[in-house]
Amino acid sequence: MNRKLRMGMVGGGKDAFIGAVHRIAANMDGLIELSCGALSVNPDVAIASGKMLFLPEDRIYTNYEDMIRAESKLPADKRMDFVTIVTPNFAHFAPAMMALDHGFHVVIEKPMTFTLDEAKQLSKKVEETGLQLCLTHTYSGYPMVKQARAMVQGGALGKVRKVIVEYPQGWLSRLSEREGNAQAAWRTDPKKSGKSGCMGDIGTHAAHLTEYITGLKITHLCADLNTMVEGRHLDDDGNVLLKFDNGAAGVLVASQIAAGEENALKIRIYGELGGVEWAQHEPNTLIAKWLDQPTQILRAGANYTGVLSSFATHNCRTPGGHPEGYLEAFGNIYRNFALTLSAHIDGGQPTKEMLDFPRVEEGVRGMAFIDNVVKSSASKEKWTLFEV
Repeated sequence: MNRKLRMGMVGGGKDAFIGAVHRIAANMDGLIELSCGALSVNPDVAIASGKMLFLPEDRIYTNYEDMIRAESKLPADKRMDFVTIVTPNFAHFAPAMMALDHGFHVVIEKPMTFTLDEAKQLSKKVEETGLQLCLTHTYSGYPMVKQARAMVQGGALGKVRKVIVEYPQGWLSRLSEREGNAQAAWRTDPKKSGKSGCMGDIGTHAAHLTEYITGLKITHLCADLNTMVEGRHLDDDGNVLLKFDNGAAGVLVASQIAAGEENALKIRIYGELGGVEWAQHEPNTLIAKWLDQPTQILRAGANYTGVLSSFATHNCRTPGGHPEGYLEAFGNIYRNFALTLSAHIDGGQPTKEMLDFPRVEEGVRGMAFIDNVVKSSASKEKWTLFEV
């Protein structure tokens, strides 16, 4: 490629949290530029947001339909290459489908859609068009998560037997949705978030991480969802027992009423020969524990010889000891997506490291996870078959 990829954005206007994160991540490697946007459903906010980001006035749109139609009519050397969708869950499907129908690639926030049926339709559309869809499961972008994946799937631990993953937050310990917190308001509204609150918002991250690192698929689960804050309309806490397709067992805990916690995502995976442990609060570190050897502490960016996988080193940005965190992990997803897309545009073949970003298949499984957890929690049966 002799140019940057051109990105359009749906949602993410001024005062929106995740839109700014996406723009920082997309800009991190100089491979992408924001070319246009429909940044809010409020026309005044959409226009003001576009001006704040110095978009050309004729590329500031007040709805995604106008943006996609107008961009599709521009010359190939002017129009956007892909659209990033950073709206609440209920507003993911329609712009994604329209973008694909008009020949645009898609980056989309998780969970991918509002319902499992929408996710399946989107998957079919991606297959029909042959276009790229990237799902921003941020935590899979960390170098030491990728190192854990390489070790586990490379057989270093032997057969996986046990997975323990937890994601406690405390920010919804009060009825914040009625105290003017806009992020809490839509995430706890069934009409905007979907049938699950906590499990849809962060439980999907935990479930994705287990399948991403282990390469295993959840086959059965037993869920207990709770709404601890009186007056809330969706779950804010939950516990799930898991069974995987190799016979391994797992425990997944997600909570947004764990008072005092921030984003304490942590995963431990144990096999026949040892285990690995990774925590988002200390993301540059991976702990490897062995049945008959001393424990190892592996660090991102360290000058080891033949220890870190190519997937880990490909996603390290600084020398060892220079902290890389959430924004860099987000940036890694955008970079791999951009490198893959650029390779396809040039008629080349992306490397396996470039292709390492979440896709539509993970989005379908994320929506199936939500459906099955809600179904299991409401059922009197102990175990629920994981159906997709």
